[in-house]
Amino acid sequence: MKIGLVTDSLGHLPFEDMLDTAQQMGITEVELCCGNWSSAPHMELDIMLESRMGRQAMLEMLAGYGMTISALNCSGNPLHPGPSGAAHRLVTRQTIVLAELLGVNRVVAMSGCPGGPGDSNPNWITTAWPPETAEVLAWQWEERIIPYWQEIGAFALEAGVNRLALELHGQQAVYNVATLLRLRDAVGEVIGANVDPSHLFWMGADPLAAIAALGPAIHHVHAKDTKIIAGNAAVNSLIDTTPMADLAARSWAYVTLGHGHDAAWWTRFCAALKAAGYTDVLSIEHEDLTLSPEDGVAQSVALLKAACAG
Repeated sequence: MKIGLVTDSLGHLPFEDMLDTAQQMGITEVELCCGNWSSAPHMELDIMLESRMGRQAMLEMLAGYGMTISALNCSGNPLHPGPSGAAHRLVTRQTIVLAELLGVNRVVAMSGCPGGPGDSNPNWITTAWPPETAEVLAWQWEERIIPYWQEIGAFALEAGVNRLALELHGQQAVYNVATLLRLRDAVGEVIGANVDPSHLFWMGADPLAAIAALGPAIHHVHAKDTKIIAGNAAVNSLIDTTPMADLAARSWAYVTLGHGHDAAWWTRFCAALKAAGYTDVLSIEHEDLTLSPEDGVAQSVALLKAACAG
């Protein structure tokens, strides 16, 4: 498998410095963030859409570093019932158009989360009771989630983007295997999973079991770890609204690979992906607040190289 990088992980560096740093670490694939929840530090989406010369210059620079684009990323909430939903839908479409122009056939996104009837904010339904939760959930899927992704799935296929990799993430309509497969059944094989084990950990799933269940529905993989802070989790559960920076009080935290689960676990992770038929890129995403991006990414690269060889 190839070692990649979500470029926001080194977002504090200018584009060429980021590529130079990544190349020195042994990274060969980049996942470029185009907007929505990302500030897109390495991408001016409007300019890249308009400028053939700009696109060519970027591709030539990447080639000079021995790198290719594994995916474009437009993670956001295109189903938000407020004004931001329309803005995120626009960036999602623009990202798919740019992918076609760059010859990239994979876009990483999140499913989004709508409100219920009349809501002005997203409503993530996570329980089957009280009774109104089932009614709201049915409305969300029938009136918002499936229609939107059927439209975008068709749009992507027309653009030659045959893999929309939706990240299984909390506060999203698609957050686990069952919801991913439900949407895939409704839309088609253009919909697949961006498997990020860090989110599955804090939601209580086993990423290895999830990988086996997804099989060919895996379109992309993020390499990120989560540390469960056992004492806090035992008292407060894993449902945690404590600010991410308040590590002493949280039940879990995103950490550098190996700081939540050891190298042996990551070796099993790579083996599970291979058994499921996925031998593509592992895109490192650094969100560890205790390590510098350079240190965190370098440690993650070293661990993944060993895990892939194991």
